Amino acid sequence: MAADKPTSTAFHSWKDVVVIGPALAAATAGIGQFGITAGLALVAKGFGKPYNGHSITAIAGLSATSLGIGLAIIRLSSLLALPLASIADRRGRRQVILACTAVGLVVTALAGASPSYWIFVVIFAAGRPLLSATTSIAQVIASEETSSQDRAKAIAMVAAGYAMGAGIIAIFNDVASKVIGFRWLFFVALVPLIALPFIARMIEEPRRFLDRASYATMSGTTTPGTKPTRSSAIRALSSQYRTRLLIVLALSFAVSWLTGPADTFVFLYAESFLHMAVSSVTVLILIAGIIGLAGLLTGRWLADHIGRRVTSMMALIAMAGFGILIYTGTKFGMATGYEMAIFSGGMFSAPAGTFILEQFPTSIRAAVSGWQVASGVIGAAAGLFVFGIVAHIGHRFPIAAYMLFPGVAVMALLFLLLRETKGKEPEELWG
Repeated sequence: MAADKPTSTAFHSWKDVVVIGPALAAATAGIGQFGITAGLALVAKGFGKPYNGHSITAIAGLSATSLGIGLAIIRLSSLLALPLASIADRRGRRQVILACTAVGLVVTALAGASPSYWIFVVIFAAGRPLLSATTSIAQVIASEETSSQDRAKAIAMVAAGYAMGAGIIAIFNDVASKVIGFRWLFFVALVPLIALPFIARMIEEPRRFLDRASYATMSGTTTPGTKPTRSSAIRALSSQYRTRLLIVLALSFAVSWLTGPADTFVFLYAESFLHMAVSSVTVLILIAGIIGLAGLLTGRWLADHIGRRVTSMMALIAMAGFGILIYTGTKFGMATGYEMAIFSGGMFSAPAGTFILEQFPTSIRAAVSGWQVASGVIGAAAGLFVFGIVAHIGHRFPIAAYMLFPGVAVMALLFLLLRETKGKEPEELWG
């Protein structure tokens, strides 16, 4: 039997401080995590030895295989975000998100002092799951603080926060890294720590989490007078939600199979192989900030008017098409594909994030978000590894893009297997 719908007093507007706080936490995660993407070309040159030649190793300084394996290790480390996020189902969202943010930023900064590429990979990988958990829990908090009318907007706010953090570090890469070195891309992760006490005051424990015991009883995930004996990560695999969760995991894998290599290699490809000036890439990034915001607003509007499911599916298909366009071998294709992929990604994030979180009850929602991160990590790592191997063998990125990305458009059809949630509260969908 479905749980009764919570009263409106439990909800906040997407513009309230309690939603802005998690969005700012996500921004700090963007600053900490995006340095490896924005500065990959400089990281490769800093730890490698470029030489005259036409191979990827000669141009970049490190082989595509080394880069692919290193990035895959970094991505795989985010598997630990699953148990970290699951703790938030027991200890509370606020406590866990603040702890993960603080420790994650410190460890990420330490990576900047690494003496070699592989030590850098290990240290950076240690901080990544903490910041992945930060972003994951930020979305959970935003979803739980709002009603159906505001939920897509709140998720968009968190996505915009992460994008803002990533944009800050990308711009810093262009303005300062050539002068003071790539290591400062990672040392700058210490700066958001100054703002963390301020952000902490903006984050509260969602009413849905505080009332989780009664909601869990009504949804059938626990029985009256008992406490869960298993972790929420295991309970999410119960027969009641298993099929739904497996579909979500397959979709998360597909999305990251695409975005892992498409996003991570794009600046290396533009600067080292298309010979685009760093300033030109920075202009693209600045434009992408505006376009990404337009995508977020578009996706948010479509999610509330035509539905979360169809919007997510259309956006993912578009992401796959424009991902291929990025690597077609021309500066025009790269610029156009990149900007439109950013628009499609923005259009995807709010409806898909909202849609997936609405499918599950509060008692396991953070764990489901963690499972989603874990599946995405495996997808990204696999995509990075295969993309790097194919690009290395053929000495061409376009071949890898043509082989990896089209299947993602087919996987987007899995959204049709999940129930539309537009206009409904999660409590109405349990069971």
